Amino acid sequence: MFHIFDGACGTMLQANGLTPGGCPELMNVERPEVMRMIHEKYIAAGANIIETNTFGASRLKLDHYGLEDRVTEINTAAVEIAKAAIAASGRTVKIAGSMGPTGRFVTPLGDLDFENAYETFHEQAKALADAGVDYLIIETCIDIQEMRAALLAAKAAAPGVPVICQLTYSDDGRTVTGTDPQSAAIILSAMGASIIGVNCSLGPEQLVPIVKTLAENTDLPISVQPNAGMPTLVDGVTRFPMGAEEFGSWAPKLVAAGATYLGGCCGTTPDHIRALAAALHGVKEPVRAPREKRLWLASRSRSVCIDKDLPTVLIGERINPTGRKTLAAEIKEGSLLSVKKEAVNQVKAGASLLDVNMGVAGIAQAPAMKQAVTEIAQLTDAPLSIDTSDPAALEAGLRAYPGRALINSVTGEDDRIRDFLPLAKKYGAAILCLPVTEEDGVPKTAKGRLAAMHYIIGKAKEAGLTDGDFLLDALVMTVSADKNACREVLNTLQGYRADFGYPSTMGLSNISFGLPNRPLINSTFFSMCLAAGLDAPIMNPYDDKMQRALKASAALLGHDPNGIAFSQDEANLAVPKKAAVMKTTDLPILDAIKQAVIEGEKDAIVPFVEQALKEGKTGNEITEYGLTAAMTEIGEDFGSGRMFLPQVLLSAETMRAAFDKLKERIPASATADKGTVVIATVKGDVHDLGKNITGALLANSGFRLIDLGKDVDSDTVVAAAIEHKADIVGLAALMTTTMPQIDRTIEKLKAANCAAKVMVGGAAVTRDYAASCGADCYAADGVKAVKLAKEIVGAR
Repeated sequence: MFHIFDGACGTMLQANGLTPGGCPELMNVERPEVMRMIHEKYIAAGANIIETNTFGASRLKLDHYGLEDRVTEINTAAVEIAKAAIAASGRTVKIAGSMGPTGRFVTPLGDLDFENAYETFHEQAKALADAGVDYLIIETCIDIQEMRAALLAAKAAAPGVPVICQLTYSDDGRTVTGTDPQSAAIILSAMGASIIGVNCSLGPEQLVPIVKTLAENTDLPISVQPNAGMPTLVDGVTRFPMGAEEFGSWAPKLVAAGATYLGGCCGTTPDHIRALAAALHGVKEPVRAPREKRLWLASRSRSVCIDKDLPTVLIGERINPTGRKTLAAEIKEGSLLSVKKEAVNQVKAGASLLDVNMGVAGIAQAPAMKQAVTEIAQLTDAPLSIDTSDPAALEAGLRAYPGRALINSVTGEDDRIRDFLPLAKKYGAAILCLPVTEEDGVPKTAKGRLAAMHYIIGKAKEAGLTDGDFLLDALVMTVSADKNACREVLNTLQGYRADFGYPSTMGLSNISFGLPNRPLINSTFFSMCLAAGLDAPIMNPYDDKMQRALKASAALLGHDPNGIAFSQDEANLAVPKKAAVMKTTDLPILDAIKQAVIEGEKDAIVPFVEQALKEGKTGNEITEYGLTAAMTEIGEDFGSGRMFLPQVLLSAETMRAAFDKLKERIPASATADKGTVVIATVKGDVHDLGKNITGALLANSGFRLIDLGKDVDSDTVVAAAIEHKADIVGLAALMTTTMPQIDRTIEKLKAANCAAKVMVGGAAVTRDYAASCGADCYAADGVKAVKLAKEIVGAR
């Protein structure tokens, strides 16, 4: 049987007494009969799951209306209304407690602390669960980190209640913050979601490939709730282009892609759900073949698979203070400059994963790990391995990481089994298993290591881990102390492959300790291990001999068919080229400033600006050839999908630091303020995430920003524009129902003879609408808004 959700609620509420800008969820208390009527219509249309009217009934969202202390009351009332509607229908219908996003980004992308997000979702989830929902549905999320906070909270607040996780994707197939469906499926499946899906933003045609990708990357059921196409405003009325019959016709295609939970989002009505249910009549539920259990890790925006049948994956080892006095000293002083440079440079050099170790004596490791993981995750798309023996530091890193991490490492020792395995299960992490046990210590032979590994994996499976969660370490000893060290490693690798079939890893350099010509020993040993079954070496990716050994081995082992990549690489060696790892300090100073902004080197930018000033560069030169040039390149990369919002925001923060230093050193410089921008989300619209992103980018690009917030009436906008002598007024609307407020605001600005240029944007706004309402320009996103603002001010 297919599970059929209901459709949109907001439009029907507005047609039955909800005023523009009013709180939809308050209708549960003040007009319960309206919400019951809506539920009854959807049930009659064929829905067998109805969602509570609680999308915005979290503390952070209700705060906008002064209702933050009524979370339990409003959520409970919503569930009771749904129960009453079901009882009246006489049908078997389930209730899904709806939980929408907070409307704010979790740090470091925004100002919402992860723990505050968690507590907000926990409070709402508990209220819904206590009232008796059958599911919790977390929907319309655009940030995987907010979804992680919500999922953790829901599982803690309502153990046993299935949790549906639905992200919202843009037309490029990614969320606003850069997460693709494959990475989302990997992360959320591992964390314990019950159902994974997609809703809102796009119509059914655009969601078919997203559903297919989700289904290919999880064994969990897939849900989908499309819009009835993208809305337009016709004569001041919101219109969704897709009628009920056309909407319903997509149901078999969504099922064929893998969905078994189907419903509607914005623009859908009981008629759409009736057509959907009719179209599913006689359609057979798809039989999905079980996925092969492979080890997948994921960052916010990229997934990496480690498997015996795939090319070798390099794990960069350089973010480790052991034996590195300078790095240890920096970490102890609270500086992560070298850590972040190592992260960026290792990825450039070929590392697909990064090992992160903050083990410096005398520091609080948990906050250090949290900070390192947070900043590295914003800089690179490589998944992380969290390397620590401290359970508190491990949990801090796992909680902060917006992806699926690897834990380095879990041994058979009692404390590691007790402390680390529950954390792996809770956060959906994979584990690197090191064959050391409480009883036998470090086994010298392959036989002993295999026995230890059987024990560790047995304990891990008792804790709920399963195939696809394990990376096995072969445990390298030094050959100068044990003549059989190399042979036992090779036997261990072969034994792992035969006994488990799981991928294997190890640190390589220990084998050569105490011997001359260590690079030769290491590269020879590396080739032998690759032949024996090594899948993911932990190594220095800058080591040219090791890299060449890897490429040669890939050709010999069939991972590089016919040696094509090896041949190309060898040919390239004859051509002079820049080093694979380029340091900003190697560049001319203006190029160094540009590169620091692009790479988000916030700690390095101020010294670079100071150096440029000492070299006689003017503020305008620094701005034009360093900062503006960087933003131009960032805009191109963002527009083409080579860079995502987290990196853009980090680059913007870096640029802000540069502007602040220029203002300090050259107060009268033209760089002090590029111009004044007043921005607001229009009256009746309480969505401000896109507006906040745009504001941050404008402020960090040197503009004076006057942010009026959300739900702002036109008179307030006009007064602020005149008072602050604004060069630009930016107006945002997410909902088509609030778009007419843009027209009214522009009319009043013109009536007041305000000279400011008007820029408009938002999810509901189009270029055609911008032209029709009298706006001077349309910005599709924050990066384009900055470019347009610079052009407007420059023209003046």
